[in-house]
Amino acid sequence: MVFIVASLGFGEETSFRRVRMPNLKGKRIKAVLTFSDNDKAVEVRPAKGSAVTVPFSQIDKASYEYTAVLSSKTHWLQIDYHEQTAHKVLVLLMDKHEYIHILDALKAHTGIDAEILGNADKVQGGDRRAR
Repeated sequence: MVFIVASLGFGEETSFRRVRMPNLKGKRIKAVLTFSDNDKAVEVRPAKGSAVTVPFSQIDKASYEYTAVLSSKTHWLQIDYHEQTAHKVLVLLMDKHEYIHILDALKAHTGIDAEILGNADKVQGGDRRAR
């Protein structure tokens, strides 16, 4: 007996629940980040406020930055994208236990490697997977 398995084209969704995004007042609010192959988009759903959806095709670049101020260490993801002729930026604070998985998901779903900014490369020994 021979079984044939066919791909039905169902896309994958990868979600991260431990991210935060700044609201209009600069306060960091909880959000869910989803990379959706079905919708071909990055979706951010904050606990309060409106969701942000960025189609993969509108992403211009992404960057990762690690900052350490006193005892506070933070991992930031910035996604630069466009809507028609307007340039927009989506900024997310990533959890220290998920940031590598988020950066890997960004690459896997969009094909975009996040540019490493600032001291992130030095702090992590030149390889973001070293941690």
